[in-house]
Amino acid sequence: MSSLRDTYSIGNLTTMRFRNYKNTDLTVSEVGFGLWTISTGWWGNFTEGEAIALMRKAFDLGVTLFDAADTYGNGLSEELIAKAFPKQRGEIVVATKVGYDFVNYGEARGRGQREIPQDFSPHAIVRATDAALKRLKTDRIDLLQLHNIRMEQVYDDALWTSLEKLKSTGKIRYYGIALGPAIGWLYEGVNCIRERDITSVQHIYNLLEQNPGHAIHDTATDAGKDTMFLIRVTHSSGMLEGKYTEETTFPSTDHRSHRPRSWLLNGVKKIDKLRFLENSERTLGQAALQWLLADHRVASTLPNIYEEAQLVEFARAPDCPPLTSDDMARIEDLYSKNFGVEEEPPKFKGTMELPKETAAA
Repeated sequence: MSSLRDTYSIGNLTTMRFRNYKNTDLTVSEVGFGLWTISTGWWGNFTEGEAIALMRKAFDLGVTLFDAADTYGNGLSEELIAKAFPKQRGEIVVATKVGYDFVNYGEARGRGQREIPQDFSPHAIVRATDAALKRLKTDRIDLLQLHNIRMEQVYDDALWTSLEKLKSTGKIRYYGIALGPAIGWLYEGVNCIRERDITSVQHIYNLLEQNPGHAIHDTATDAGKDTMFLIRVTHSSGMLEGKYTEETTFPSTDHRSHRPRSWLLNGVKKIDKLRFLENSERTLGQAALQWLLADHRVASTLPNIYEEAQLVEFARAPDCPPLTSDDMARIEDLYSKNFGVEEEPPKFKGTMELPKETAAA
């Protein structure tokens, strides 16, 4: 099989585009596939066959980046990559995450974003990486991410030394961090970029939720770092796909069913202000990805994918007409006014303010 880059350079209905992480040989498709939607049960249940078919369709559309985590489905997301691409290892980029002790606590996670204990000790990270390699049936992980680190891990020299050792042995090619689970881990990201030489940061960022993501991106620029970004929740849990109405309901097994109704009602009002981004050549969902890709510090986007039609729409986003400077300015103005919607300010779970003594230092 020829490489995907060669295949799509000679013309296809979908032309995927690719980006290189700065000063690396790591190349990823501008639209990636995050496996949490098909392996955790939070977005509906998928059979193994359905999940693999969706992944193969993504591959056929030019998607090369597949982002898993050892805790997604207690190893299932990594096993799915091995089953979906038994002969295409050289044509895909495998990203995964470690840090949660799902071996001992996996059954306690349940539905939603309930966290289980973490273990970032060097021994645990090495053990988790080895286990991930076995599930992936590969000899290397292209991008290993520390899953939802806290400030303690930013300053744990032993942890970062263990990552360098894994890199030197060839078990991982590059490493970075993922921030979360919810939005708001500002200084965990900022301080890690400043203090460590990380290739990638994965975090929540989208048209409706720009804070603190924009500040984290600016940190890399201001610090002169090569760190680039993987963006998840690109459509604000589906809101920016533009299909919700005030009457929309979610199944009880869908994590969005646990959100307050004000999230839906206020979100629909905001989306109405963004309809100008839609046209005959671009959907609102594609515009949301174009807005992210306008930032060249973004390596790839990881939209939540749970059906084929939606996958096709998103995979075509890089080839849609880009947003104009007027579009970008109008978005900035709308965001500065919260799209004309009065609501309670968001509640953040991470470190949004440093202690006074730390800030002074």
